[in-house]
Amino acid sequence: MKKFLRCNAIIACLLALLLVFAGCDANPAETEESSALTTTVETSASTTAQTAETSAATTDTESVLTTDTERNEESSADTEKSSAAVYNPENLSTSPIDLSSLPAHTDKPYVEVNGNLPFFTEAEITDVAYESYSALDQLGRCGAAIACCGKETMPAPGEDRGSISSITPTGWVQAKYICVSGQSLYNRCHLIAWQLSAENANVKNLISGTRYLNADGMIPFENMVADYIKETGNHVMYRVTPIFEGSNLLASGVQIEAYSVEDGGEGICFNVYCYNVQPFIIIDYATGSSSFDEDAFEASKPDPDEVGNYVLNKNTKKIHYPYCNSVTQMSEKNREEYTGTLNDLKAQGYSTCGNCFAGQ
Repeated sequence: MKKFLRCNAIIACLLALLLVFAGCDANPAETEESSALTTTVETSASTTAQTAETSAATTDTESVLTTDTERNEESSADTEKSSAAVYNPENLSTSPIDLSSLPAHTDKPYVEVNGNLPFFTEAEITDVAYESYSALDQLGRCGAAIACCGKETMPAPGEDRGSISSITPTGWVQAKYICVSGQSLYNRCHLIAWQLSAENANVKNLISGTRYLNADGMIPFENMVADYIKETGNHVMYRVTPIFEGSNLLASGVQIEAYSVEDGGEGICFNVYCYNVQPFIIIDYATGSSSFDEDAFEASKPDPDEVGNYVLNKNTKKIHYPYCNSVTQMSEKNREEYTGTLNDLKAQGYSTCGNCFAGQ
């Protein structure tokens, strides 16, 4: 009986121990499973959050890139719309030319260069107004001046031209002759005209030029460009290059090129060389000194019965040579250009000017 009870007790103890061990094993498993589940959820949530952040960042980046691209496209479109510069090869030339091959001066103040086609490249043509002047060389001489002329570069309404008398360009050896309009041989000639640039005493923009170069050669072209800009509001590429031979201090002439930008050169297009000479004056281009060519002057005077060119003052009934200083002071309503003989004019009641006809 005692053995039976002892066995039962042992079996009961073993069962109790089994139950205890079984309970201990079950709890850790549940804990680990729960922990694993929690970790998985947290990791999944973290990954989802990171993915969401990355996705959001990617979306934001794409949005920024798209916006920048759109802006660039819009900017490019705006640039294309605002740039109205037209490169027209038919009105331009890239072929260089040797200006020394140009003919000597005869009776015209200028000669066309390269079929009158300017040498502007496509890269140089713009509708953005600007001016650029070359630095003086070691002799103090001006170089080429280039500009995109427009209303932006021209003098403001009511703006007065300033004094330029403080500038002494190379070759400035002033002299006075009766055969020169205004009598003074030299003018301070703007490369880019004041009416196009509003530049006054700019030493890089002024050369010594004869009255003939300034009044007969350059000003007519300057007026043409200025009138075009005022009438159309367009821009004109404009370049003036003084031509010096060797170490001469006085330019032999100037090359002027012009090209209207917005219409591809249809409005303005020329390439000319204007001679820095003065009729009846001998000029030393090395220094700028000069002398009166009396023989040429006397030979130019026509016989009273020979046909000649004159300027008449219809008010004073005076006959003038075209170069006479009085012609520049004559009002347009009194001025008349005449080709004929002196005797015919005298028969109409005209008499010769006491200045330009002195000694005749």
